[in-house]
Amino acid sequence: MQLDTKGLTNFIDEEAIWKTVRATENPEAARVRGILDKAKEAKGLTLEETGCLLQVDDPELNEAVFETARTVKQTIYGNRMVLFAPLYITNECGNRCVYCGFKADNTELVRRTLTPEEIRQEVTVLENLGHKRLLLVYGEHPRFGADWIAETVRTVYDTVSEKSGEIRRVNINCAPLDVAGFRTLHEVGIGTYQCFQETYHTETYAALHPSGHKKHFLWRLYALHRAMEAGIDDVGMGALLGLYDHRFDILAMLTHAAELEKHFGVGPHTISFPRLEPALNADIAYNPPHPITNEQFKRLVAVLRLAVPYTGLILSTREGKTMRRELLDLGVSQLSAGSRTYPGAYADPNYDRPDVQQFCVGDNRSLEEVIQEIVHHGYIPSWCTACYRLGRTGEHFMELAKKGFIQEFCHPNSLLTFKEYLHDYAGNDTRAVGLPLVQREVDNFPAKRRDLVVSRLDRIEQGERDLYL
Repeated sequence: MQLDTKGLTNFIDEEAIWKTVRATENPEAARVRGILDKAKEAKGLTLEETGCLLQVDDPELNEAVFETARTVKQTIYGNRMVLFAPLYITNECGNRCVYCGFKADNTELVRRTLTPEEIRQEVTVLENLGHKRLLLVYGEHPRFGADWIAETVRTVYDTVSEKSGEIRRVNINCAPLDVAGFRTLHEVGIGTYQCFQETYHTETYAALHPSGHKKHFLWRLYALHRAMEAGIDDVGMGALLGLYDHRFDILAMLTHAAELEKHFGVGPHTISFPRLEPALNADIAYNPPHPITNEQFKRLVAVLRLAVPYTGLILSTREGKTMRRELLDLGVSQLSAGSRTYPGAYADPNYDRPDVQQFCVGDNRSLEEVIQEIVHHGYIPSWCTACYRLGRTGEHFMELAKKGFIQEFCHPNSLLTFKEYLHDYAGNDTRAVGLPLVQREVDNFPAKRRDLVVSRLDRIEQGERDLYL
């Protein structure tokens, strides 16, 4: 595949972003409170406003940022929490990203690419745990093209296990493709295409990606453009925090989001913000050049929720359980659970293996353990995929979301998927806390809506599956 970057320009104005960062240092209290008043309207923030909030140091103002984020999160998303698992298909890679265990020159890493039968084994394990949504992850080796990736997606969708075991949403994290390649993935029915720029600072990017296709900054920067040109409505972006100054990368990522909205009428469906974690033979991963403290990280998530209120915020198992719990209230709307980060990991009884995994996992709890915790805190686990199958994606989804659609449809749909899980996969302890939560949520619905939801819950009780509004 030719990496054609002719005519592409870097729309990330580094000088302008740094000017914004410097101009918003030590923001005055009155300015911060004015921004938070605006943020409560859930209409988003400018880069200047975002820069101010990212640099709040005063403890009282910091808590005000958190409280505003909690309010906006609750207003838009309610208490539902979407769950998914990553499924690594291959760890073969042609890049030499200095921070990654999968880098091509890491000779100690055991390389593996799953066969179709091994993919089916992995999917069956995940289905038997109750998963319905997967993120397929591929090492970026040039020999794995769109046709092969599409075939792995078909294998996942075709794998059906006992009870209600089926994958209803397959998202993809793979190397950037050309438009024709993305069209192939769109035709096979992928959901979100996810691609992280890692850092938007070109000098740092060049130093961290010395060889392989990934060294081409502009090819990667325009990957989401090409995906959307190919018809993929939902795309996800992200930055790997710790590689460069997080203030710069967050403002640059929001610039990227605005560029997509300008060209396609809608920005990213999801944003991710992983922190650099230790990885085999990657010294920089043990000593991040720009470490971000826990307090800065929490504020960053809260500020993202205010800056792009209707964009999904994804939290991975890189973070430990305490941090993950705190971030649920501050803005996270999608959560990975029971994750394993190498090919064949879910069928491997000895899964804690640094010789094969991409990075160290901070939260090793099982899916059910995560579910029990979030239910104890009043959250409804959701595996809903209704919007994608009914065409409520991209710009259409955002238009509906801004009219309160998430609460009207996504909330009851989350209850339906959770009821499925409780009947088909949950243990007794999880049912003991989960079923009362479902009942409490049903009791709080308006009468007309309540009857509709109750009728579908009853149908699930009678054995029907995959019901949604």
